[in-house]
Amino acid sequence: MEKELQKLFGVSKSTIREALKSLEVQGLITISTGPTGGATIIEVPLERTLLFLQNYLFFQDVTMKDIYAARRLLEPELAAGAVPYLTEKHFRALEENIENCQPTSRDETRLVYQRQADLDFHDILASANPDPFLRFLCQMINEMLRRLVVFSTHTPPEEHAEFGCANAKCHTNLLEAARQRDAERVRHLMRAHMDEASGFVERLNGQLDGRLILDSEMMSPPFKLPPGRS
Repeated sequence: MEKELQKLFGVSKSTIREALKSLEVQGLITISTGPTGGATIIEVPLERTLLFLQNYLFFQDVTMKDIYAARRLLEPELAAGAVPYLTEKHFRALEENIENCQPTSRDETRLVYQRQADLDFHDILASANPDPFLRFLCQMINEMLRRLVVFSTHTPPEEHAEFGCANAKCHTNLLEAARQRDAERVRHLMRAHMDEASGFVERLNGQLDGRLILDSEMMSPPFKLPPGRS
């Protein structure tokens, strides 16, 4: 392939390799070695998009209120639009997420991880919505919240547990309405959920970790809560 590209563009081998490496860094291709190796076009990973977006937002004055104002507009429409397309597999995944995120533990680290895993509920709904742009926006915000939100170290575990109980209740109500294929009720419940969640984040002094993200931080996927509630 490299020889064909050299001939096509009239450039040297090193120039082609530099160009391919640049495309790989941008997440547009992967390069494999060996006799059958070469460049393969791939879908740009969400994590890569987050890296570019967060490094842009590093120079902007974005607050948690700004993010939840956007979520309040987007999440109700995303959830309502997903309702007709939810399958039994989606419903089982939503049920398992609610079960895993019940705040039965008082370990502060696990409670914070559970709040991150709560976002998986929203990603499951997003996966059923046929609108690719709306789906992308919501998943992008969820990824930012997972990776970049930090809470005050002085927050009592009971506060995190209360947040978790409220999320579990909202998610349970959303699941019931979705099973009934009541898109309008899902929209209403999700809007109320966003209002309540925003209030909890403010109470818990949730802040965006305003920093640049390195490539090395994108190598591992976001935290996924393991099964069990201990």
